[in-house]
Amino acid sequence: MSTFSDFDVIVVGCGGAGLAAALAAAEQGARVCILERASVEESGGNTRYTGAWLRMKSVECVSEDFESHFAENSSGYIDHSIIAESSLNPESWTKAAKVANFVDPNVVLALSENAPSTLAWAGSFGVKFVTLEVPFPTSVQPRISPNGGGLALLEAFTPAFLSKGGTIRYDSVVHSLSLNEEGAVDGVIGTGSANRPFKLTAGSVILACGGFEGNAEMLNRYLGPRSLYLRAMSRGGHYNMGEGIQMGLNVGAATCGDFGSWHASPMDPRSTRPGASMYIYPYGILVNKEGMRFTDEGPGPTDETYESVTRNIYAQPSGISWCILDAKLKDIPHQSVAIRTEQPAIEALTLPELARKIGIAEDIFMQTIKNYNSACKSGPFDPNILDGLSTAGIHPRKSNWARPIDSAPYKAYPIISSIVFTFGGLKTDSVGRVINKQGDAIPGLYAVGETQGLYYGAYTGATSVLKGLVFGRLAGYDAASNK
Repeated sequence: MSTFSDFDVIVVGCGGAGLAAALAAAEQGARVCILERASVEESGGNTRYTGAWLRMKSVECVSEDFESHFAENSSGYIDHSIIAESSLNPESWTKAAKVANFVDPNVVLALSENAPSTLAWAGSFGVKFVTLEVPFPTSVQPRISPNGGGLALLEAFTPAFLSKGGTIRYDSVVHSLSLNEEGAVDGVIGTGSANRPFKLTAGSVILACGGFEGNAEMLNRYLGPRSLYLRAMSRGGHYNMGEGIQMGLNVGAATCGDFGSWHASPMDPRSTRPGASMYIYPYGILVNKEGMRFTDEGPGPTDETYESVTRNIYAQPSGISWCILDAKLKDIPHQSVAIRTEQPAIEALTLPELARKIGIAEDIFMQTIKNYNSACKSGPFDPNILDGLSTAGIHPRKSNWARPIDSAPYKAYPIISSIVFTFGGLKTDSVGRVINKQGDAIPGLYAVGETQGLYYGAYTGATSVLKGLVFGRLAGYDAASNK
């Protein structure tokens, strides 16, 4: 087994979080090495393919509901004594509170307070941010984005890191952490090209190698056998095999985030395009492969409800649904936002013909359409707001944008749940240090990006990239201080 020269900091993963951590550490004079599973052409994980939306009103200010949304989705039914402790100084928390399976409010506060300075820091490397005027067909929360999406972050951070003397080793998989006699992490063990093993030593290791959406075994273990019906939203997800999380667990890390859940987004399973999200369903109906409606297609603003609708799609037979639309689709503005697939709709001049083309029993399909159309009420239709145009006397109800499906040509798009990233990960403190099951920081070990767990229930939209950048930078600075 080869042993290379020591580094001050090793970062596992070369996405936005990993590069932010590596660049921050290198800024402080640390000798830093990034180990990346993918080739240079496909490096960057999910960051390479994402639009990198950020839940911020501007580069100086997060959204109004930023901290409250995390608080409302901070776990399941939390022990009230733990909640009471969480309002005190973290140093006074009991071990039970320190390792409890909930979102540490201090971590959320660190994310919120450090977001503006982190974006300003990214801007110092040439990243420019733009306001997304219409990110969804209907929205209640603002969003900004790097001009050029996640790829712009990679293109800015990578040369800056290399210019500071940083090292990147591609085609390198880390599978184990090494500990010294005092219990501190002092390096990594992995496998390079041609299955050749390697060992690298360092004063600190920052795990930034994603969740486990690319690992079928872990998906089955935590999400169950129906995870077979999930598909990674982008190619970057296939490289996220969960080793970072598993390595942390192997050295006693506590967990945070819902291991049985994921960030769900509706997508066209036929698409080969990254981020082929489908937000057009509120203006039609959704039927499963048996021809039945199963969810309220218009429960609220798209940006706040698409994940719950998508989870209902996932719960259907084979995890698939069909969005049924008619000629009134022409009334919907911003279709490039609502329909992100490059694949054409399946079209027919009659509803029975459409049923045959999508493989649904004609009689059940036609009865579903009849029942829905009869439940639609007359009234003003406005696709830009919650128009209250709802159905009556039918289950499931449609709360907004309910118009009959009665005008040829008819169209159908298949929609499944993508898995953008997994929720479960390692528990950290407010600078990304990994916490063990005794409530203590594991010396020399950090977790950022998807490897750092934080989400429960409903995803606080447009915060994952921001979380990676903020805690990547904080962890990099802290790790460099240990050199």
